[in-house]
Amino acid sequence: MNRNNLSFWMTAAGTVCWVFCFWWMRRLSLKQNALLDQLRDQGQRIEKLSKIEHDLIKEVHPQVNEIKEGMDEMMAAVKENSKNPPAVPGKKRPWFARRDAH
Repeated sequence: MNRNNLSFWMTAAGTVCWVFCFWWMRRLSLKQNALLDQLRDQGQRIEKLSKIEHDLIKEVHPQVNEIKEGMDEMMAAVKENSKNPPAVPGKKRPWFARRDAH
């Protein structure tokens, strides 16, 4: 084999490899685009469901400020009751809680 003959076959092999690589990359690109389309559609469905779920939660649960105001009222009532515990008639205090024991 002379130098020209070797050069021809190396160029032909390079061209065949280039065509094969182009076909392979095109195939991967099409699969990747299909997958990205599926992910985009799935993301849109999830976003739509999340919006519906958020709207349902807003309808079912009271507003956060109303809950916070209710909690403030409850904390004030608990603090007030803990300062002055109600006396239960007919029930003696335990020895360690009697004021006259000290």
